[in-house]
Amino acid sequence: MSKPNIIIGDYTYYDDPEDSEDFERNVLYHFPFIGDQLIIGKFCALARGVTFIMNGANHKLDGFSTYPFQIFGNGWEKATPQPEALPYKGNTIIGNDVWLGYETVIMPGVQVRDGAIVAAKSVVVSDVPPYTIFGGNPAKCIRQRFDDQVIRSLLEIAWWHWDIEKITRNLETIVAADIEALRHCE
Repeated sequence: MSKPNIIIGDYTYYDDPEDSEDFERNVLYHFPFIGDQLIIGKFCALARGVTFIMNGANHKLDGFSTYPFQIFGNGWEKATPQPEALPYKGNTIIGNDVWLGYETVIMPGVQVRDGAIVAAKSVVVSDVPPYTIFGGNPAKCIRQRFDDQVIRSLLEIAWWHWDIEKITRNLETIVAADIEALRHCE
């Protein structure tokens, strides 16, 4: 990654047969003067066409027109809003072990928490709880992947923070669904 305001964790991948190396083309309206970050955790699977809309896409909402007249110059730049007058929703954060399906769109300031899954072609406009499956436009909760107690345990265990040797030794347990076995990994 060449942009310092895009942070991607280890082992996260972007699946695009055309050009998986040019992931930044999927991060839209991400202007340095705004200062927002896209933070993606470890072990995430990002399907082809996943798009992140950042805070630079926001228009001033409190006037009669939202049109950005200033982009045309010729005296119209007098209508340029100050950055603090534009809506700002914060950093966009994708947790660890998250799967974002084909052509998912993540809107500014959204947090998709650890272990979540977002269905293909969804538009995520609000935060996604951990280990929850979201889908649709706007994306809504379809179901939790596990019961609350298992989710709490998974978040406490946080296997994605283990050293890679421990992960390698325990791959079969990590991909299984036996929380007691996962608790006892060494």
